[in-house]
Amino acid sequence: MTTYAIARAADPVRAHEAIWAHLLAFNQAAVGDAEGAPFALEITADGDPAVRGGLWAASLWGSFYIGLVITPAEARGHGLGRELMRRAEAEARARGCRQMWLDTFAFQARPFYEQLGFTLFGQIDGPPPIFPRYFMQKLLD
Repeated sequence: MTTYAIARAADPVRAHEAIWAHLLAFNQAAVGDAEGAPFALEITADGDPAVRGGLWAASLWGSFYIGLVITPAEARGHGLGRELMRRAEAEARARGCRQMWLDTFAFQARPFYEQLGFTLFGQIDGPPPIFPRYFMQKLLD
């Protein structure tokens, strides 16, 4: 019989990759096509190639998850975030996704996402100013 042990990982990044490989293999065997397809948009400024913000997402099983969205502080309120989301939605539709979803904390951008047509489908409560954490979706036709 195999004896198992649990220990704190010395290299969490390497551990994440190894653990993810096992979960991906399990998911692939169960339902197939479990890898997902990433998507990213970068914001740069004045010809400088340094990334100053952007959006990262991934599509999987007909859903488009927006994992990261950030615009440079000095550029907020000028449409960059709206344009990031517009391009992400176009990509989601091009990939045949039925919905987009994301999560955001109380101190972040819930009203912004609501203006774009996202609605609340879940919430985790906790102490302010971090919580609540909102889970939002936008159904695509």
